Amino acid sequence: MTTETQHEPKLPVSGPAAAAMIAAGIGALVIGILTTGAVIIEGLKAALNFWPPAGSLTGKTLIGVILWLISWAALNASWKDKDYDLRKAFLITLVLLGLGVILTFPPVFEAFE
Repeated sequence: MTTETQHEPKLPVSGPAAAAMIAAGIGALVIGILTTGAVIIEGLKAALNFWPPAGSLTGKTLIGVILWLISWAALNASWKDKDYDLRKAFLITLVLLGLGVILTFPPVFEAFE
């Protein structure tokens, strides 16, 4: 007599997905901080001017993308075999994205001029 054991399908861990979401929020927040910071600190605006025809936008986006990739790699490496609450990750991402977007609106960063 043989006994068949039914195996539950194993779901993939959620850590890498959470890492990708939160890293996107971090990248957006960095761009927002740099956008507002470039208005407040004239030296930062000049330092972010990597390509003069585009102005400081090149530095803001390049640094934002680099920090997004670094944070994604770091979070993914530390959470690759772990489950992470995706609702919590989504809420963290929304907060970071929201702050990043708010900091890029002209009425917000122009208030610091």
